Amino acid sequence: MVRIGSLEIAQPLHDFVETALTPDSGVAANDFWAALQAVLTDLSPRNAALLARRDDLQAQIDAYLVANKGSRDHDAYLGFLREIGYLEHAPTDVAIATSNVDAEIAGTAGAQLVVPLDNSRYALNAANARWGSLYDALYGTDVISDEGGAEAGRGYNPVRGAKVIAWGRVFLNSHAPLANGSHDDATGYAIVDGALQVSLGETTTGLADPSQFVGHAGDAANPTNVLLRKHGLHADIRIDRTDDIGKDDAAGIADIDLESAVSSIMDCEDSVSAVDADDKVVIYGNWLGLMKGDLVSTFQKGGETMERRLNGDRIYTAADGPELVMQGRACMLVRNVGHHLTTDAVTMNGEPIYETILDCFITALASKHDLLGTGDFCNSRAGSIYIVKPKMHGADEVAWAVELFGRVEAALGLEPATLKMGIMDEERRTSLNLTAAIDQARERVVFINTGFLDRTGDEIHTDMEAGPMLKKGDMKGATWLLAYEDANVDAGLAAGMQNRSQIGKGMWAKPSEMAEMLATKASHPQSGANCAWVPSPTAATLHATHYFDTNVAARQEEIHGRARRSVEELTAIPLLEGELTEADIQTELDNNCQSILGYVVRWVGQGVGCSTVPDIDDVGLMEDLATLRISSQHVANWLHHGLVDEARVREAMQRMAIAVDGQNADDDVYEPMASDYNASIPFQAAVALVLEGRAQKNGYTEAILRAHRRRQKATQAR
Repeated sequence: MVRIGSLEIAQPLHDFVETALTPDSGVAANDFWAALQAVLTDLSPRNAALLARRDDLQAQIDAYLVANKGSRDHDAYLGFLREIGYLEHAPTDVAIATSNVDAEIAGTAGAQLVVPLDNSRYALNAANARWGSLYDALYGTDVISDEGGAEAGRGYNPVRGAKVIAWGRVFLNSHAPLANGSHDDATGYAIVDGALQVSLGETTTGLADPSQFVGHAGDAANPTNVLLRKHGLHADIRIDRTDDIGKDDAAGIADIDLESAVSSIMDCEDSVSAVDADDKVVIYGNWLGLMKGDLVSTFQKGGETMERRLNGDRIYTAADGPELVMQGRACMLVRNVGHHLTTDAVTMNGEPIYETILDCFITALASKHDLLGTGDFCNSRAGSIYIVKPKMHGADEVAWAVELFGRVEAALGLEPATLKMGIMDEERRTSLNLTAAIDQARERVVFINTGFLDRTGDEIHTDMEAGPMLKKGDMKGATWLLAYEDANVDAGLAAGMQNRSQIGKGMWAKPSEMAEMLATKASHPQSGANCAWVPSPTAATLHATHYFDTNVAARQEEIHGRARRSVEELTAIPLLEGELTEADIQTELDNNCQSILGYVVRWVGQGVGCSTVPDIDDVGLMEDLATLRISSQHVANWLHHGLVDEARVREAMQRMAIAVDGQNADDDVYEPMASDYNASIPFQAAVALVLEGRAQKNGYTEAILRAHRRRQKATQAR
């Protein structure tokens, strides 16, 4: 540890700040540490008081629910929540005043890719997912059926390829129709007098809406790229008659690139496993590399060494003649950790510090390199830094974060309001008081998003004493959840977020089920949300088609001012109705235990914070801390109310550990749990998450996970 003032800094973090972060930033390393100490001194006690307030409110809710067990007097419950200050009076006429916001955040509706920042390859893929191949997204997924000899194999299957091309032509006809005829019959594309001209055999035609053509690359008479636009998103028709696909296409179309992940969130929180200074330095280094534009990832694939770097911009000739530069990368936001976490990567007076303060200082200074233009690329052309704040409880905690942002700006030489805030609407106290929370950050807020997974976990924990909860799968139809999804959009629109900020929806958690996603996730733009989360670049490209289908701005106009969801709906407790059979109980328990074990064995055992985990039916589901919070809290709830007992939980855990070991049998670095349950640290962590789940603050999982991961790392280091 390196001692500076009252701080003791782990050597790897100290060296990173001294040699990588502060040079060329305009902030000297000693000034950085001094400013961090000053902010910690001033803001840490207030954060501690806010966390204590959470505990006090939860204790009062627990006591009320125990005293009123079985009561159906919801008005009395709401009165109680108001009396203790859990439910606040909503301010009126709230209007955000955020300025200097990039178009990708303020005005363009599209997919948003969220990835763990501890994985440089994933981070680069997410940044580069601004543009994606529609043909690849279709060919490699179940959107294209295997029927009729269209199976995907090792080599190219022309039958499957023909289906992909036909799908692409349907896309063009739907979203850039011709004045006459069809793209199916096109034999060539050319630019004539600044307009797109399409050859249809012996005749030519243009677009039904000529303004959709915005530019081209290559020779006007024989372009290599034709750029079209709809609803603010772009589609690039790539023409190459020497390409394996283009040579057999009548018009020479080799592919259609869609503007896909318009923005991406680089995550320091729910999707990473970071328990010490070494882990944090990897995360911080990757963010700095993205902001400076020099991040490189080298990896092995198919026996070859591959390399990832940030993509450059795309250059076209605009329809009216001048050069047109299209951003080649997603506009990147960074998600810091929640207010409840501490880290000993830095201690002050011997005590771990609040990790969110450290995150803010380091990710903000890393982003300053982008604003100073010290690298080859530009993330924010508007001069802003975008930080997503998770797991805040109510408006007072948002106000604390606003003050933190201001203190960091002053310390790092940033203009006031440079740091923009994304508010995760994922805790019940925030969702009930969202308008007040927005009001506190009205000059900074650029994002609100429904984190329905964490919101479900918080719902179970907050009302733990009310009784046994619905089965996990039935939560999707619960009154509170449906109301919550609508209320988030309505609160954002009422606060003036249209064309100024993102109103988001949550993650698609089945990375391999793209046909299902394509069939269902259209509901997100139709709900009035102008962004929604996806787990992969492929998913971003496919989800982008929904934003070509739906004019989100027009949809927001339609629903703006509709009748708002009631607080009664938002607080409806999702209690189990009726009795379950023993078979139903066992199935639910097994599903939850398998999910917990499948995720924890990688988090604790391998340091992987986000992964596709096969469920009990071998369907791959993307798991992170939010899904873990639901599963562990659900079993804890049923355990507390006697639907299962500890012996039954332990038996299910042991049986499911055998199943999870089998699902991971092909992983060379995997350490089986069932060979010795008592010696398996991941298995012990999984059991603790359930048996100690009711006692975990707000139902969060990090305290147990981090303690066991540190034990695992210590064991592996021996």
